[in-house]
Amino acid sequence: MSSSDTLFGFFLLGQVVTGIVANSVLFLLYAYVFLRQPHLKKSVDSIFMHLTTVNTLGIIFQTLPEIMSFFRVKKFLDDIGCQTFLYLYRVTRGLSICTTSLLSVFQAITVSASHSKWAWLKSQLSEWILPSLLSFWVINMVINVHIIRIVRAKSNDSFVGKGYVHAYCESGKFNNHLPGLFISVIMIHDVLFMVPMVGSSLYMVLILYRHRRRARHIHSLTHSSQSSAENKATRTILLLVSCFVFFYVANNFLTFYGIYKYEKNYLLECVARILSACYPTFCPFLLMKNNKIIPKLTSFLSNMRMIFSPRAQCG
Repeated sequence: MSSSDTLFGFFLLGQVVTGIVANSVLFLLYAYVFLRQPHLKKSVDSIFMHLTTVNTLGIIFQTLPEIMSFFRVKKFLDDIGCQTFLYLYRVTRGLSICTTSLLSVFQAITVSASHSKWAWLKSQLSEWILPSLLSFWVINMVINVHIIRIVRAKSNDSFVGKGYVHAYCESGKFNNHLPGLFISVIMIHDVLFMVPMVGSSLYMVLILYRHRRRARHIHSLTHSSQSSAENKATRTILLLVSCFVFFYVANNFLTFYGIYKYEKNYLLECVARILSACYPTFCPFLLMKNNKIIPKLTSFLSNMRMIFSPRAQCG
């Protein structure tokens, strides 16, 4: 095993552990609020819970085969295993796009002015969340069915030609063009959700700019506090969307380049796999910045540590 393989393996393993733990902790915090402190829950929390769940599943299905390959586990996936893992990874990846887009649109409508043309939607937002999330699952499960037909376990270690290669899996070799209908459907799906995501983000940037210009004229302390909280949430989601778009574009570019490239580049594949797990890994840390439960949890753990410390017991 070369030093570069070792470095990639341990980096990916650290990324996976960090991403899974962070997303799981954040999900449990939101679940705790729903079950034990319902007066603190917000409609948007259900979107956050769905996003953390999708992130966790995406990290597992994308990186587990890579980690098993790093530890030299032979034949970890057969044909059915490859079809299952890659299908579920593509579904969770599509769900990540859909959920981030919904989150951006939700926040844009929430912070829109009461006299704007979007104001009438505010009262209906909470009713649309669950149907939207369910429809996302159906859409992504249907459009990715084609993967089950084209993916199989690797027949040998070397793959030369145009096609998709994974740690234990490969697609059939493509001819001079990719399966046009499937790729077109995937691209249309991504564009349909990226456009409202970016559009609502630009709208929120405009709102923040206007709010900053009016900030000096605000005299009500209550209104100022509420507005400040909304602005913090908006900035967090803008940062989240920016992070998503960057890693999405970078990963897609490397993935399609690798598919079209006749001779596969191992280093390029490693970078693409790391990038694919970056957004779901960083996402919970961005969301934690605006979560009011985090300071309370930190304070609680600090108090517990003081109570059970040897010094406190001796006293």
